[in-house]
Amino acid sequence: MAAGGGGAWKVAYADFVTAMMALFMVLWISAQDQKILIATSRYFQNPFKSPMEDHSGVMPFNKATNSSSSAAKEDEATANEVKSNQDKQIQMAFLNAVAADFYRLLHLDQNLDQKPIDVQVTSDGLRITLFDRVNRPIFAGDTAALTEWGRFVLQNLAWMIDRHQFRVTIDGHTRANLVMAEPNYSMWELSADRANAARRSLVHYAVESELIERVTGYADTRPLPGEPPNSEAHHRLTLSLVLTAKARERSLLTGAGPQLAPLASTPQTP
Repeated sequence: MAAGGGGAWKVAYADFVTAMMALFMVLWISAQDQKILIATSRYFQNPFKSPMEDHSGVMPFNKATNSSSSAAKEDEATANEVKSNQDKQIQMAFLNAVAADFYRLLHLDQNLDQKPIDVQVTSDGLRITLFDRVNRPIFAGDTAALTEWGRFVLQNLAWMIDRHQFRVTIDGHTRANLVMAEPNYSMWELSADRANAARRSLVHYAVESELIERVTGYADTRPLPGEPPNSEAHHRLTLSLVLTAKARERSLLTGAGPQLAPLASTPQTP
């Protein structure tokens, strides 16, 4: 036997052990989940990457867990945003349905020029303007006494407020240069008295007094844009209806405003 030939079996054995170890590693890696496969692949693509990016000292950071937690938080935030947008869309659909039902209840055309009532949907409720027009006055003359049409409108408005539990603010307005019959009774008193008359009517027709948050008279200090100072359009009541938290939750459950039933026949136009 040649000198040194006795060590060949050791080399062969070492190669065999190495091959078995490699086979074991391949079988083990193949049995792992997708995350470990990706991590292993990245390691072999860049085996010399500094370990200090992933751990400090002898205790490695759980980077995979942190990444999963961050991804979960991002997914949760996205889901919350989607739900919030869906809730807003449902609430807007609900408010639009309530507004449409109110027009139908009063037998009014939403697209009518010089309409006696205007309803606008806001981000959290409705903004209703009641115009005191000559052809359909809310009040008798330059007084705070409601006409038959005014009582009819406020009666049905009260029913809607009570049904959907809106919080209410009432603002009274007049046109400019209004000459009052009594020198000590100005446009300020008139606008405030008309707003308060509307409040009394709503409470009379079953609106809880706690739902009315403010009653204000502005005289002619807040004219409508684009209208002449003496326009009758400035004679108006503006009611802002805001959904309470309870009503907002109910709107999300129903998804639309329920159909309203008329409380009385529509008065004839004067």
